[in-house]
Formats: sequence, C-alpha cells, structure tokens
Amino acid sequence: QVQLVESGGGLVQAGGSLRLSCAASGVDFNRCAMAWFRQAPGKEREFVAAISGTGISTSYADSVKGRFTISRDNAKNTVYLQMNSLKPEDTAVYYCAARPASFYSLDPKAYDYWGQGTQVTVSS
Repeated sequence: QVQLVESGGGLVQAGGSLRLSCAASGVDFNRCAMAWFRQAPGKEREFVAAISGTGISTSYADSVKGRFTISRDNAKNTVYLQMNSLKPEDTAVYYCAARPASFYSLDPKAYDYWGQGTQVTVSS
C-alpha cells in the first residue's frame, strides 16, 4: 500500500520560511517523479514544483520561482519543499504527489498517489 505523509506545515508571518517534507512508502521511490501541488479555498489545485526520479531535473510554477526549492533524498524516500519569502497568497493546503515514471508532469491527473495534505498559512 502506497502512503505519502506530509509534514512541516504551519502558521508563519509574511517573509518567513517553512520546509515541507513528504515521506513515501510502498512505492519504488527512486523510480517516481514527485511533485507538490497546492489548493487554496475556492480555487482549483495548482502545480507548485516537481522533481524527476534522479533529482536532476526540476520545474517550478512562475509564482514560486526563486522562492521555493524542491529536493529529494532517495535514501530516505523523502521529498522536500523549502519555502522562503512566503507571501499571504501562498496560503493553501499543500499536497505531495507521486508518479511512477522517471519524469514529472505539471498536470495533477498524471499523478497516481497523493498525500493527505498539510496546511500552510501565511499571515500579513
């Protein structure tokens, strides 16, 4: 059974930082592209960042480029999202997703497995 468990969310002031973690089990992690998506109240789920199975290739939404960094530790079956210079518009539930393929997609429909989400709230 595949499980993705996110952690690290919370309340932070604008300009602050958070690091999200997503621990995977029940899946061949090295062969999975991983991604972070987020969903704010009343909005559709949107792509945030993705990383290939090897970790060599990454992609970011324009809204987070230069502020967020996605990384992975294949020895720990964990993917991270370092979020700096947070803004109130970053407030959302953040979801980790896994795709059993070496390369990522920006489309949430391409991902087979999802975590339960972790709330990030940025106050102004």
